[in-house]
Amino acid sequence: MSAEPKGLAARIDVDLKEAMRSQDNVTKLTLRAVKTGLTEVSKPGTIDMLSEDQVMAVVQREAKKRREAAGEYEKVGATVQAEQERAELAVLEHYLPRQLSEAEVETLARTVITETGATSVKDLNKVMPVMMGRVAGTADGKLVSQVVRKLLGA
Repeated sequence: MSAEPKGLAARIDVDLKEAMRSQDNVTKLTLRAVKTGLTEVSKPGTIDMLSEDQVMAVVQREAKKRREAAGEYEKVGATVQAEQERAELAVLEHYLPRQLSEAEVETLARTVITETGATSVKDLNKVMPVMMGRVAGTADGKLVSQVVRKLLGA
């Protein structure tokens, strides 16, 4: 196995140690949560053998949790907690690929809709698997679904 699959996990380890040294509690707590997630998806004693995709999936899952929690806190007026979630999300975004904008998702969705011959919301099951394959890791599934539904006239 090459050293590359360890890249992101190793970077997280280094950054966690640095956050502990500098007493950056937001980064420390966020990266510890990622480490816990990595431990949960790995077999005992194999955390160093996780692929780059597996590590990225954990980071994406943690980012999604923060995004959703911030939204929920905003709905109930808990702005302090929402800001905490956003601060943790900002830490996680350093490890994620650049996210596509809504306009970029829409452009890609138009292409996929044309390629699949989709004409209505009934064709959503033709479009979504292709879209999710193309945007893997670079766009939130919820955004992709909203854009595709809008374009298909839902």
